[in-house]
Amino acid sequence: MAVVALSAEPLVPADLLAAVDDTQAGAVAVFVGRVRDHDPAVQGRVVALEYSAHPDAAAVLGRLADEASAHEGVLRLALAHRVGRLAVGEPALVAVVATAHRALAFDVCRDLVEAVKAELPVWKREVLADGSHVWAGLT
Repeated sequence: MAVVALSAEPLVPADLLAAVDDTQAGAVAVFVGRVRDHDPAVQGRVVALEYSAHPDAAAVLGRLADEASAHEGVLRLALAHRVGRLAVGEPALVAVVATAHRALAFDVCRDLVEAVKAELPVWKREVLADGSHVWAGLT
């Protein structure tokens, strides 16, 4: 069972953690990707990120969650990604995986986050303190 959201509303990791509650779960792995105040590839201080999503992004997020949920031993999974303007410190990506044992929870959560980073059609514009901006990840 997967809970999935592509949302302009702030992500609340505790809500996603609650969504995977299962008495069979001996392990819950959580990843929270947050907006940081810098990018090593960019000159200047980052003050915000603006995420834009392709119209198919929600379907891709759902597919990635379904694929991760299909791993034998995954009991529950929650996955959410923000769009819109996010301030430094706000969660941009939250992935939560519940399994009976920790190794599987860690592995599935890590693989899920890597798949989202590689496949989700979202674009990130970094807003800098001097008012300029840089599109990240466009090469």
